[in-house]
Amino acid sequence: MPRLVLFNKPYGVLSQFTGAPAGSGVTLADYLPLPDVYPAGRLDKDSEGLLLLTDDGGLQHRISHPRHKEWKTYWAQVEGTPNETQLKQLRRGVTLKDGPTRPARVRSLAEPDLWPRDPPVRFRKSVPTAWIEIEIHEGRNRQVRRMTAAVGLPTLRLVRAAIGTWRLDTLAPGDYRVIEMNSTARGRREPTPEARERKTRPRQSRQRSRRP
Repeated sequence: MPRLVLFNKPYGVLSQFTGAPAGSGVTLADYLPLPDVYPAGRLDKDSEGLLLLTDDGGLQHRISHPRHKEWKTYWAQVEGTPNETQLKQLRRGVTLKDGPTRPARVRSLAEPDLWPRDPPVRFRKSVPTAWIEIEIHEGRNRQVRRMTAAVGLPTLRLVRAAIGTWRLDTLAPGDYRVIEMNSTARGRREPTPEARERKTRPRQSRQRSRRP
């Protein structure tokens, strides 16, 4: 039976199991003792939050390919105070070096109740910060960071909270949940009534999360 793994990727962890250059940091192998599962999409080393993995090629393609338009929800802590003009620019789409982005869903966000980041975000005392929620259905490299920078709001911390209907919920950094998936008549994968939750302990200790 196909498996879907929901993993809360900590800051500094590479979204791969092998092939990391020496000294480049820890990988998924340090957190996920699961055979034959592979990431459905990626999350930058310096970003945190939900990463999906699966042992089913069809499900991996459906989740990660932009053609299937799985909306990805990000919480971005930005430098500065967003105004409505900047938020409208992000909603319409902005032009990056690799072309214009598709329209995004964007709103101001109260500071979410997250775990402390390790290492902490470096702030400038003279510059305020704020949180925004951005939903996109593209998969360009470092896209959210480049979008916010393009409208004058550099991203300081980025957490992916959801991919489609799958959400981070109460998963602590470094923890994961395994869901067994059923095949439907249309070839889609859906969770079985009984989802199995497992948790792993990485090499180093970490703090538990509060509910985001």
